[in-house]
Amino acid sequence: MRNGVPNLGALQAFEATARLGSFSRAAEELSLTHSAVYRQVTGLEERLGVQLLTRVRRRVALTDAGAEYAARVRHHLEQLEKDTFGLISRAALGRSLHIAVLPTLATTWLLPRLADFQSRHGDISVSLSARTLPFQFKDHPFDAAIYHADRPWPQTAGIKLFDEGELLPVCVPELLGSDGDAKATLAGLPHLHMLSRPDAWRFWYEAQGWEYLPSISAGPRYELFTMTLAAVHAGLGVALIPRFLAQDELDAGRLVMPAQGVLKVKEAYFFSYPMAGEQSDALLAFEAWLAGLSLPGREAE
Repeated sequence: MRNGVPNLGALQAFEATARLGSFSRAAEELSLTHSAVYRQVTGLEERLGVQLLTRVRRRVALTDAGAEYAARVRHHLEQLEKDTFGLISRAALGRSLHIAVLPTLATTWLLPRLADFQSRHGDISVSLSARTLPFQFKDHPFDAAIYHADRPWPQTAGIKLFDEGELLPVCVPELLGSDGDAKATLAGLPHLHMLSRPDAWRFWYEAQGWEYLPSISAGPRYELFTMTLAAVHAGLGVALIPRFLAQDELDAGRLVMPAQGVLKVKEAYFFSYPMAGEQSDALLAFEAWLAGLSLPGREAE
């Protein structure tokens, strides 16, 4: 340690182990061996004179002191990452942006369009990291975020990209009943749920004036829309999917709506960045490019 500051490698090893709950998983993330991560963390505990982790078979658990220290270390590592990106963005060789995104929206909507931005702004490098939960910009190394909410985050500036519009019940054609009774067909299908929207099916049934049975809640749950769509395509059940994600699949006949009712959604997708401070030319260029795109919600306006 120099002036009481632990070795950066030891802090990274501890933070990864604390977050992932395993020396092996931390080693895989850091491209190190299990023993190297174990030595780093054990050495950190010895130097600090504080037990940070308890070992239970192949799993590790944080002590109270370890949990508090892990949160502080994570904050400082992310700030260091943010400072590094900021330095790169100001360098003469090029400019960069680090944007937090929703995984499904990034893979299905943003990434296919990024080549156009790159052709217009070849000197700006755009890096993306997945985030599914709200966060404070001051605590994370991001210049901006694309997220789903009913209004922009507090103390941010930016633009609304598009309204989500509505959620549609979709499944593969093979799961449709032959009698044309939508209610009976749905009753016989597993209902797939999104972890971030646990009440979506309940609201959908209420919107149709249909009874929501407790058995509907028993279906599997997925974290991302990409997972949910993959489960739908695998014939695992019926799911509520935003129209802008499902429409091409419906038009091609790969998916069908077992019932025609939809669930209107008030939330939208936003692009925001901290209101405080001066925005970089790269950030403003990216915002202007997003504002000029043909977006699903705007086509209906």
